Amino acid sequence: MPERRQLIVGLGNPGKLYQGTRHNVGFMVVDRLAHRYRISLSSRKFGNVFGLGKVQGRPVILAKPMTYMNLSGPAVRNLVSFFKLDIGDLLIIHDDIDIAFGRIKIKQKGGDAGHNGVMSLIEAFGSGTFTRVRVGIGRPDTRPEVKGYVLNRFDAQQEASLDKVITMAEEAVETILLKGLREGMNRFSRKTLD
Repeated sequence: MPERRQLIVGLGNPGKLYQGTRHNVGFMVVDRLAHRYRISLSSRKFGNVFGLGKVQGRPVILAKPMTYMNLSGPAVRNLVSFFKLDIGDLLIIHDDIDIAFGRIKIKQKGGDAGHNGVMSLIEAFGSGTFTRVRVGIGRPDTRPEVKGYVLNRFDAQQEASLDKVITMAEEAVETILLKGLREGMNRFSRKTLD
């Protein structure tokens, strides 16, 4: 029996306006995985761009919903259904303002913590039992600035380290795929940028 595919979804917003913004870090990680493993994100279905391939021998589908962040859920659910997968085959990569820039956390399930993309996924699936790789983007000094903060580009200091952050998130995905969720959690829960 062939090995089940893992659906790896990066959350973000489509279009040039949002390219390189903090809210699009999920897209950045999926793009990096696609480039590294030569997986072409050229297929389109249900409002997603996606591609099939292998990450270190493990069959995967890499996907980016093109529906805008707050409508990600139905697009991803339709892809899960089309490929006859279930919620346990889903790995979501998204930005998180409650985690300091330069850190990532892996979470197996939970609520949305105010993240519109995760909220949409939970509503679409009726459950939050999917794995998340949460990429820290830090938090602005004042609460009213949150929306503007996530939709803006990284500042110059963060930009200088962004490549390392994307690499760390990519390594977290690879660890989950090859060694399991627990190993991923153990390895990355306290890891910071070198």
